[in-house]
Amino acid sequence: MASTLTGNYPKRISGNLWVLGSHFFNHYLVIGGNAAALVEMGMSALLDNLNDQLESLGIEQDYLVVTLPHADHLTGMAGLVERYPQSVVVAGKGAREFASHPKALPAMAFEDSYVAMRLVERGIQPGRDAITTIHFPEGDRLKIVDAADSIDLGGVSLCLSLMSGHSPGNLLVEVPEQDALLVSDSLGFHYPGRGFLPLFFTGYPDFLKTLDKLEAKNPKFLGPGHGGPIRGRNSTAEAIEAVRQAAESLYRRIQAEGKRPGKLVADLFREYYVDEFTLYSEENIRNCLQLLVKRVMEEEEKSRL
Repeated sequence: MASTLTGNYPKRISGNLWVLGSHFFNHYLVIGGNAAALVEMGMSALLDNLNDQLESLGIEQDYLVVTLPHADHLTGMAGLVERYPQSVVVAGKGAREFASHPKALPAMAFEDSYVAMRLVERGIQPGRDAITTIHFPEGDRLKIVDAADSIDLGGVSLCLSLMSGHSPGNLLVEVPEQDALLVSDSLGFHYPGRGFLPLFFTGYPDFLKTLDKLEAKNPKFLGPGHGGPIRGRNSTAEAIEAVRQAAESLYRRIQAEGKRPGKLVADLFREYYVDEFTLYSEENIRNCLQLLVKRVMEEEEKSRL
C-alpha cells in the first residue's frame, strides 16, 4: 500500500495537464500561459507532500478548485489557501452550505484524523495535524459556480459545470484543449483493475444522467479523484460503460435484497471494505453503503406511487 500512496508523482498526462498527489488521492494541475489551477483539494494529511510536488514544478496556484464537499476532497483546502494566499477558491453551488452543516465538520474532522492514523500505520507521517475547522474564503477569494462557466488560464480553459447524482456542489472540470474531463467522484470510487463502486448518494436517476453527459463528451482523458487517470477514448468509454453496468447491477441487487437492509449493508461492507477503502473509517463506509440502499428504496417507493 505504501508504494501506491507515495509513487512517482507528479506525472504529466498531456501537454498542460498533470496528475499530482498519489495513486490513491489524485490532484490535477492545469497550467496556462497566464495562470494555473489545481483541481481537487485532497486531505490535510498528505498536503505537505502535495506542496512539495507543486514546488518541484515551480508553479504558483491562481485557482484552487473544490470538486465536491466530502472530507477526502476538501480537508486540504485550508492548507492550500494558506500556502497560496493569492489564489481564488472555485466551488460549486451548494458545496459551502453542505460543508457548513452542523454535522459535517465533526464527521470530516474525524475522517481526516482517521486517515492520518492509517497513513502512519503504513509508514507515511503526516506533516500537520488534522483539521478542526473548515472555512471557505470570502469576497474576491471565492468563486461560486451555479451554471456553466469557464476560466481562461491563457490558451487553456477550465470549463465548469455542476454534476448531479453524487454530491451537492459536485463540479465537472473540462479542459477542452487537452480533451480531458476531471470527474472527481462523478463515476463513483475507482478501483484500478477492479472497476468502480457507483456512488449515487444524491439520486440514482441523476447519477445515470451524469454518465450520459460524460459519455456524450467522448473524452480522451478521464481524471477520477482516486486511482489515477484513464487514457484513450476506448478506455474512457469502457470505464463509463463499466460504471453504468455496476450501477445497474447494484441497483438490482439492492432492489432484490433491500427488505433486509441490515444484512445487505453488512454483505456489501465485506465485499467493498478492502484494499484502498480501508484507509477510510469503517463507520464512514458503512454510512455510504447505507445511503446507497436508502436511495434505491426511495426510487422503488416512487415507482409504486
